[in-house]
Amino acid sequence: MPMIDVYAAAGTIRDTGALARDLAAALMVIEQVPDIPLFRQNTAAFVHELPAASLANVDGDSDRVRVQVLTNAGALDRDKQLAVVDRLTAIVAEAAGDPSLAGRTWVLLTEAPDGGWGIAGHAHTNAELVDAARAEIAELQRARSSERERRR
Repeated sequence: MPMIDVYAAAGTIRDTGALARDLAAALMVIEQVPDIPLFRQNTAAFVHELPAASLANVDGDSDRVRVQVLTNAGALDRDKQLAVVDRLTAIVAEAAGDPSLAGRTWVLLTEAPDGGWGIAGHAHTNAELVDAARAEIAELQRARSSERERRR
């Protein structure tokens, strides 16, 4: 269940809430995780607006955006890494209304070690997350089946 942090000078992004939602949704699609509450509620993006004077490259330019994506170890194979960087860069540039921002957007992919995910006060292993997803899918299927039976 990835977390995304975006760092940009204040005013770069027109609608930070929409950007956060769009990035989280795109990452779920690229990771190919099931569209279930467990993943929808725990895949999130945080947009950090910084004073322009608080970021710069060597030349003093502050018109850069940094996107850091934290996933569980092994969640992104090479094709998914390429897709994440490409898609998230495009989403950021679109959210800024500045296609040229794509050339100034850096995406950092980081993996949490197995057991390095803390949700609801528990450090989950990858196997525990998979088990939780399978249990939720089974419960959703049971609920749908019961609903169909009730309608008959």
